[in-house]
Amino acid sequence: MTDTRDLFAVVPRSEFEVPGKSRGLIDVVRWRYLLYLLVKTGVTTRYRNSVLGWTWSYVRPGAQFLVFWVVLGLFMNLERGVPNYAVYLFSGIVVINLFSEAFKNATTSIVGNAPLVRKVFLPRQLFAVSAVFVAFIHFLPQLGLLLIVCLIMGWIVNITIMSVLAVLAGIIIVSLFALGTGLFFGALNVRYRDSENIVELLLLLATWASPVLYAWTMVQEAVDKLGWPQWIVDLYMLNPITQGVELFHYAFWRPVTETTLALPPNLAWNTLWTFLIALATLLIGQFVFRRLEGRFAQDL
Repeated sequence: MTDTRDLFAVVPRSEFEVPGKSRGLIDVVRWRYLLYLLVKTGVTTRYRNSVLGWTWSYVRPGAQFLVFWVVLGLFMNLERGVPNYAVYLFSGIVVINLFSEAFKNATTSIVGNAPLVRKVFLPRQLFAVSAVFVAFIHFLPQLGLLLIVCLIMGWIVNITIMSVLAVLAGIIIVSLFALGTGLFFGALNVRYRDSENIVELLLLLATWASPVLYAWTMVQEAVDKLGWPQWIVDLYMLNPITQGVELFHYAFWRPVTETTLALPPNLAWNTLWTFLIALATLLIGQFVFRRLEGRFAQDL
């Protein structure tokens, strides 16, 4: 009978892995089948035992749009100077919804999967990444609704390669930024549950800190009126969420609207810079996550 120790003796030690050793986001690719299962579970269980089911993916953003459009657009007259305000508003709302769901769910992903984290080893980043993928899947019906409205208004006639690239760039930038911030606050949330309250506050500010309900030119006008330095506007435009919203405005709102509203300054360069900012946020979030994940099981 062959001794199994003889079989392992010929295997180089470099082929063995230290139990529980994580390689960070690289493991997400290596464990992609488990990622698929987590995403599938997240998608199928969200509307379980719900009468309307996936219809809620349309109802919630529709109600959100209606409230903002009536209260802010009509009653508070924020639509002044912004023609075709309904499309302008909705193309920004879908970006905010993508970021909000991805960021919030990634933050709570570790705590929400505490039984798995305590009992077995698996790359903990899988939970945050799967949360972002699930948010993206729920974002698709909203994007489809926006696309249908724009097609009815003649969007297909004015579509360009730049419009398609702008949509893809906006999704990538916002998703990377949401994943980076989600990893950062998700790791902190395991030990300090106040992180969830901080995230709720940040999500409240995100809607108002980006040109969803108003035009970016209003920020420029306010800065000029108050005599503040121009770098405040430049910093505002380098917000990855702001850039994502403006890219969607460029892709969906401008092709169906005759407007004299100027393009944001350095739109192409800011796309590159905000991508790098989102990537840096992801690296920082991953660094903090890996430093703290060793105590997840104990803290949970």
